Amino acid sequence: MKRIMIFLSMFLLSLPVSAQALTGEEILNKIDQNMVVEEAVSITKMVIHSRTGTRTIKSKTWIKGEDKAFVEYLSPPREKGKKMLKIGDKIWNYTPEPNDRIITISGHLLRQSVMGSDLSYEDMTENHRLAELYEATLEGQAEFAGRNCYILQLAAKKKNVAYHSRKLWVDAERWLPLKEERFARGGRLLKRFEIKEVFKIEDRWYPKKMIFKDVLSKGKGTEYYIESIDFNVKIPDYKLTKAALRK
Repeated sequence: MKRIMIFLSMFLLSLPVSAQALTGEEILNKIDQNMVVEEAVSITKMVIHSRTGTRTIKSKTWIKGEDKAFVEYLSPPREKGKKMLKIGDKIWNYTPEPNDRIITISGHLLRQSVMGSDLSYEDMTENHRLAELYEATLEGQAEFAGRNCYILQLAAKKKNVAYHSRKLWVDAERWLPLKEERFARGGRLLKRFEIKEVFKIEDRWYPKKMIFKDVLSKGKGTEYYIESIDFNVKIPDYKLTKAALRK
């Protein structure tokens, strides 16, 4: 009997982590390890399907840690040259000529739409560790988009988060939230999110094409593409300052 118990213990230890029983907290930590970046530069594209038509906006984004991000819009011509800086819980929007002005956004205004899209300012610059903001409960497993997924229910630890609760369908191998529903404090569904395409960069899987849908708006959703991303960069401090907005 003793030999059998030793064999079983060694067998369980030899199993891959995904084959063993995981807690909601462990799964959330794996998502953070895969998704949160220390420093990165990316080229992204938003295809916004609004009530009045479809338009495409391309931008370049610099991210440094959880609290700093810089976005420069590249196209179309009417948006080219506009910039956005995030430091902590504030965002500065810069509009070049003819206005040449900087507008500060903070508080509840961070939950407004960016460029008429289904993404808020908080959505677009999110790089926080979910495990620091939410308690995670594992509700079970299910298949989604042909992938085996863990279903997580997240409840906010803090009052000032954008979404009081979230429900995630997490790829059990790639540690990506393939589907997500985001809720207000009263339980009202605010947004749906899905990852449609992924790509592998070094040792991590990352979303390539995402769909955001603000269920309170009448548009048809926003497609968000990461066309390229570089994790092996060193972003100089001056790039993430208000002075850089007018350069």
